[in-house]
Amino acid sequence: MFPHHREREQPIFSARAHVFQIDPATKRNWIPASKHAVTVSFFYDANRNVYRIISVGGTKAIINCTVTPSMTFTKTSQKFGQWADSRANTVYGLGFATEQQLYQFSDKFKEVKDAARLAREKSQDKELANTALSIAAPQYSQDVSDELQSPPVMCVNGPEDKLFRSQSADITLSAEKERIKKMLSEGSICEMNLDAELFTLQDSNTKLVAALHEANANVEQWKKQLTAYQGEMGRLREQVSDLEAHGGHGPSDLLKDELTQSLEELEALLKAKDEEIHILQSKKVEYHEMEHDRDEAIHRLRETEMRNAELERRIQNSEQNLNNSLEDRDHMDSEIQRGIEILDIKIFDLNDLRQSLVKLIDK
Repeated sequence: MFPHHREREQPIFSARAHVFQIDPATKRNWIPASKHAVTVSFFYDANRNVYRIISVGGTKAIINCTVTPSMTFTKTSQKFGQWADSRANTVYGLGFATEQQLYQFSDKFKEVKDAARLAREKSQDKELANTALSIAAPQYSQDVSDELQSPPVMCVNGPEDKLFRSQSADITLSAEKERIKKMLSEGSICEMNLDAELFTLQDSNTKLVAALHEANANVEQWKKQLTAYQGEMGRLREQVSDLEAHGGHGPSDLLKDELTQSLEELEALLKAKDEEIHILQSKKVEYHEMEHDRDEAIHRLRETEMRNAELERRIQNSEQNLNNSLEDRDHMDSEIQRGIEILDIKIFDLNDLRQSLVKLIDK
């Protein structure tokens, strides 16, 4: 049975990388698992206390690896690292754009591996405690449980005659259950992909907001400097005009050259500041585009959650229908058993009557 409510796994770290898998034939060559860089995320399941590495391309899970304490992430070059997954019987390789991204992923892998080790130790302690309690329990409770769980064998006039049981309803419900389970799995993969994308967008959004605030502060400062430079340029131009009007020579020519040079430097600085302001304005446009992408990702995530809720509702209905069918079948079995018992009594009575008639005839 599926749980009526499942708390979503939460992404705790994401990075962009090219994903590779080892060639199962040669165990040497790498086979690309993605055509381009994809998001590789660490997820944490609070209900099961499990960490997983997940990467989704479209609707297909490229990486679905549960982190265990025995795993080790090895950096084989400045931008490439790998680890082995014994459960999937493969080796994953990740190629990053920068060396810094590789070190960040390696540090997070080690941190998650240590957390998985602590979680396993706690789980083992709990299992030992449960084992001790089960050993102390009375032995006959297991025998009673076995008797209750073993189904009764009903025979009519011999062990080879079995009751007819309708299996078509079970097969139909099982097929419907598997189909809904598959749909829910696909919805979960899409939901994880959107979670990772949303996590990445939120991280980028935070960085852009900080950069935008810093840029706005710099723009205000540069505007004040620009106003001061413009006033200084105006004053220098007036001095140059006054010098040209008086038409002096000697030291005035040297002063004129210095003022002209200062004016050119201020004009170059003013041009550089204008370019920086233009660049900041373009970054502001990119920030708005990122906000739009984030809103779209949130909208798609909500739609996926609604679809998952609908799938869970349909699963609950299917489970209820299956339980009702099982109850009806049990009720039918009990009615058949009661009819068999009545039939056995009638047959026994008829057998007694036949024996009485034979004895009467013999007399």
